[in-house]
Amino acid sequence: MYLPIGGDMAVRTKAIVGIFDLDNTSTSKRTRSFLDRAEALGQVVPCDDLPKTFVVTTPPGKKTGEDMVYLCQLSTGTLKKRSKK
Repeated sequence: MYLPIGGDMAVRTKAIVGIFDLDNTSTSKRTRSFLDRAEALGQVVPCDDLPKTFVVTTPPGKKTGEDMVYLCQLSTGTLKKRSKK
């Protein structure tokens, strides 16, 4: 099953590690460090609009260091509703 995260993007639900609110979590130094490192490694997929959330995924069979971060303009509540369909 796939979760549509806005635009033309969808991620596999089994690969989702977490869905995080960008405003609340970006105040943490660890989160900012994680996002900066992911961007430097080319693991961030941007969105067309102002991002509200980020979705962290690890593809099945891959190592934890191969995470992908998808920036998304939808709220965490909207993504939660979509995941329950």
